[in-house]
Amino acid sequence: MKTMTLFLMLLAAMILPKSVSAETLKVCLDPWPPMTIFTTETQNRRGVVIDMMSDIYEKAGYTLEIFQVPYARGLQMVADGICDMLPEKEFSPLVDEDYVYADQATFAYPTAFIIRRDDTWRYTGIESVYGRRIATGEGWDYSSMSKAYQNHLDAPANKDFVEMIAGDANVIERILAMIAAGRVDMYADNVLVLNYVLNKTDLHESLQIVYPGLEKNLVEKPIFSLKLPEEKRRTLISIWDKGRRSLNDEDIRRYLQRYNLTVDLGS
Repeated sequence: MKTMTLFLMLLAAMILPKSVSAETLKVCLDPWPPMTIFTTETQNRRGVVIDMMSDIYEKAGYTLEIFQVPYARGLQMVADGICDMLPEKEFSPLVDEDYVYADQATFAYPTAFIIRRDDTWRYTGIESVYGRRIATGEGWDYSSMSKAYQNHLDAPANKDFVEMIAGDANVIERILAMIAAGRVDMYADNVLVLNYVLNKTDLHESLQIVYPGLEKNLVEKPIFSLKLPEEKRRTLISIWDKGRRSLNDEDIRRYLQRYNLTVDLGS
């Protein structure tokens, strides 16, 4: 009995320090497949960016606690301190916000448009979208890619030509179905998202991805709550920045290949 007691005490001493030292990072996750994905009973993958982030933070002793929420709600939860961070937000100037960006971007995404297969339209500047019915999501901001495009979406005079789609997990799939049905004409997003969702919905005969996209790449960065203690926030940002910089082109290709993506965005 004494031998067994001693063994259990030694075992606890080996295990307990790891359990005590492990920290939890609370992550608000919005659906933007294949970069960030909601899990379901039949699908447990969380997306390219979450795979990267999990690997980086787990090496530093953190476990990720995921909150699956729509994008606008995720931003608010980070601002309120309910979540420590959100994996990707378009990089644009922050004014009176309650979160800050990491230095290192997740990716700089090329963009494109998706339209119906029989549509000959191409983007040649903001004038080319006049009179077209555009779909977008609640809280989404294109100003870092094209201020003129975002101003067009925001203009009260264009409200009848802008369809704002809200919801949880399947916003982009719903948008593609709306384009195929003729309810809207076009949608802009990063090329990885458009290719992934188009393949998933099997709408190749009805829709096409067309270039050029908007004027600038979509640069996305993690954001961290200002409700975090400053030292902890700096530590979390530093872990991400160093970890993301350490990934080379081959590392990135491996992450993308998990989701059957071959587009090389570099590191």
